[in-house]
Order: sequence, then structure tokens, then C-alpha cells
Amino acid sequence: MNWEPVLWTLGVCVIASPALLLSILGLTALLHRPLSEASIARCIQTSVVVGLLANVAILGLMLLLGTREVRVPLGDWVALPEQHFHFKLLFVFDRLSVPFAILTFVLCGTVSAFASNYLHRESGYQRFFVLYAVFLLAMIVSSLAGTIETLFFGWELVGLSSALLVAFFHERRAPVRNGLRVWSVYRVADAAFLIAAVALHHLTGGGDFTHLMGAGQWPEGSAALTSQQALFVGSLLLIAAACKSGLIPFSGWLPRAMEGPTASSAIFYGALSVHLGAFLLLRVSPILELSTWLSATVVVWGLATAIFAAMAARVQTDIKSALAFASLTQVAIIVAEIGVGFRYLALVHIIGHACLRTLQLLRAPTLLRDYRAMENAIGTHLPHSPGLLERMTVGPTQRLCYRLAFERGYLDRLLQDYLVHPFLSVFRWCDALELRWTNLLSQSVSRESDRLSPTPAPVEEAQ
Repeated sequence: MNWEPVLWTLGVCVIASPALLLSILGLTALLHRPLSEASIARCIQTSVVVGLLANVAILGLMLLLGTREVRVPLGDWVALPEQHFHFKLLFVFDRLSVPFAILTFVLCGTVSAFASNYLHRESGYQRFFVLYAVFLLAMIVSSLAGTIETLFFGWELVGLSSALLVAFFHERRAPVRNGLRVWSVYRVADAAFLIAAVALHHLTGGGDFTHLMGAGQWPEGSAALTSQQALFVGSLLLIAAACKSGLIPFSGWLPRAMEGPTASSAIFYGALSVHLGAFLLLRVSPILELSTWLSATVVVWGLATAIFAAMAARVQTDIKSALAFASLTQVAIIVAEIGVGFRYLALVHIIGHACLRTLQLLRAPTLLRDYRAMENAIGTHLPHSPGLLERMTVGPTQRLCYRLAFERGYLDRLLQDYLVHPFLSVFRWCDALELRWTNLLSQSVSRESDRLSPTPAPVEEAQ
């Protein structure tokens, strides 16, 4: 029996289910025909179940048939051979994408069930789930992308939905400011990713990961690049992954992102979005093997971030920020594992950590309520075990570590002084130069028009 049409149909179902969900929720919102809360919940449940069952069916058939990769092409949209540019929608089901897509459906389904009750009668209920549908589609596209352009498309939608959900409570100033901060950091990641994609097109003649990795499927593939090319492209992709996953010095946006609803914080910064940078490094891991310097940089960057995040998590004053930095600690360790070459270990670590952190973030509001109820019952504060910094001997080292952790490494201030302000100064200088030039041109044109225009005849006074 020819199983290729069956696999292709199941693959289309996996991709079409979140796309159809976004179409339904988005069109009803645009047409000012909002669905009821029960209807929205049923649409989401149906979409998640259909996508999950189709994905599990593909996994079962791949194991049964011994197939290591299933390719689902959806058209070759642009082909410019002389410009070394090809754009086509291609989705690949392999050992990396299938587990990550299943994880996406499972956790998004869990969070949607929680959010349906958590946001009951909230004025932005439908807006939340429209952005949630954007995120679900973006994660599926990113997970199953077979070309770097398709991955970039999903990457962009993840960033957009993330920033909008951080600023979900837009009637307050802090969520909007923090959403803009998250969006600004994501812009750096997108710029690095886009430059890397263009470079790969010129180096390999296309954006297909098959052309990039050469022979063999993930993780046995070998990149068709030289060591210097791998160092250049890999460095750009590493910057993109660091911004997306909050590695130092881009960690300042992570606690700011906790301004969003608990449901979005759990799915974004505990489960999926924060791991997307690590997923990118796993997808292009054959590039890391071509450069020892690049692999060493990945390991050092991951370990340094893990140490910083572990310290910062122990001095946070709110539970969501503490969980955010605890999540960053594990993500940084995962990045270090990828740099060492433990790809399957990193994938298992991502799946386990995402499930655990989702549970913790969803449980956090109820846990705080239970703690307050217990303290009110006993009439005093509950005892707590001292943290690592509290057990250290009092001295300058402890004070320095505590201050560094409490101020979150001064990363926001450093980025503001040495990255944001120089850019703003350059832009203001360019704006002033353009304004002077346009004023000069407008004045010269005005003088020329005055010289060429005839002098009006004097008007005789009325008798």
C-alpha cells in the first residue's frame, strides 16, 4: 500500500487545524460577530484534538513503516535561480519536529482549558484567544518548518503574539511599556535571523534544510558549509536564539514579560516560546559541529546564563519572576547541552522542563491563595528554608552576589546605556541632518518661486 497520500493528508491536517482556528476567531472578531465563551472553547478543543491526533497518527505510521522523515510540500511560491533565492512552503516531520509539535498541542490544549475559566467574563476574552490562536499556528509552523523562510515566518508570529499578550492589560502603562521592551529585543533576534537566512541562500543556493544539512536527516546530517561560513552563520543564529530565549545580556525582558495573564506566561515563558531559541539551535546543530569556536561559545554562553539566572531566581520578590528565572536556568543548561553535542538529551530536557514549568506557573495563583489561607488560620507567617545566598557567610562576597542578583545583573541599564542610547543618538543626528537639509531645500525653492512669479499689480483703493 502507498502510504504517502495518507501521510501527506495527515500532515496537512496538522497544519490546517490551527490555521482554521485562527481564521474562525479572527474573522468573527473583525466582523464584530464575537462568539460566546463556550463556542470559543469548543473551537479550540476541536482544533487541538484534531491536530494532536493527526500528529500522533503520523508518529505511529513513521514507527510502523520505519520512515525517518515525512515531507509535506505546499507549493513553490518564488523561484529566482539567478538571485539564489527560492521560497517554498515545506513542512518536515522528523525526530525533532514531531515531538515538539506534539508537545505544542498538548500544552496549548492544557493552557486553553485553564484560560477558559481563568479569563471568564474578562473583557478581552476573545482578544486573548485570537492571539492564542496566532501563537498556536506560529509554533506549529516553526516546529515543522522545512525551510528557513518558513521557520522565520513562524518565528515572527511567535514574537508578535508574545508582545501583544504581554501588553494584554493595555489600560495600564506598565504592560504596554514591557510589551514594547519585549518587542524591541525580539527585533534584534529577527534581524540576526534574517541576515543568517539571506547568507544561507547565497551560500547553499536555497533555504531548504536538506540543502543546508547535506546528506542525512536530523541529527546525523552534516552541513554543506566551510568552517568560516559556519562560524559566521552560526554566530548570527546564536544571537537570534539568545534574544528569543532570554540569554544574557538579553535576560532583562523575561521578568517584564510576566505582566501578561498567567495563562500566557505559562505557555510562552515557561513552556514553548522560551525554548524556541534552543529549538533553533537543535535544528541547525550540524552547523555547530563545523566550528569548535562556535560550539565553545554556545557552551560558555549557556553556562554563564545558567549561573546568573540561578542567582537571580533566589532573590525575586514575586513568584512569577522567580519561576521565570528558574525557567531561564534550565533553558541555559539546555543550550549548553546542545553546544556539547547532546542533542537527544537536550530534546528530552525541553519536553520535561516545559511540562513541569507549565504546571508550576498555572498552579502559582492558587498556591499563593492557599498560603495566605494557611497563614490566616495559624495567625503568623509560614517558615521557609534559607536560600543559597542566605546560607553564605556574611561578607563582601555575599553582598556583591546579592546586589548583582537583586538588580538582575544591571542588564537593563547596560543595554540602555551602551546599545539603546547610541542608536537613539545616531537616529536623532540623522533626523536633525534631514530636517536641516529639507529646510534648506524648501527655502531655496521658495526663493526661486518668488523670483519667477510675476509681481501682482497694485489694487486701486475704492473711491
